[in-house]
Amino acid sequence: MSRARRPFARVLLAVFALLALEAPAFACPSCFSQAQGPLVDAARLGMWLLLAVTLGLQGAFVLFFLYLRRRAAKAVGQALDEDWSGLQREWDRKGRWV
Repeated sequence: MSRARRPFARVLLAVFALLALEAPAFACPSCFSQAQGPLVDAARLGMWLLLAVTLGLQGAFVLFFLYLRRRAAKAVGQALDEDWSGLQREWDRKGRWV
């Protein structure tokens, strides 16, 4: 590191050290584990509501893709049955190709 950048690096290191120190004087009551009251209860309820909406949407995506997988498997089975029945109709009862 060049000599010109050393003071800047020291100042930056000092700023990061000050930010990393635990300072309870800068913490609000919610962050300092003394959360009480209707505002905090509403925030908790909102968090649970957003979590429920997110999980509900993810569940809907999973169910939609499972539905598509079932439909694709059913379509493959139907196409195979139609092809097989078409091949069977091309032979007559005596085993000759019609």
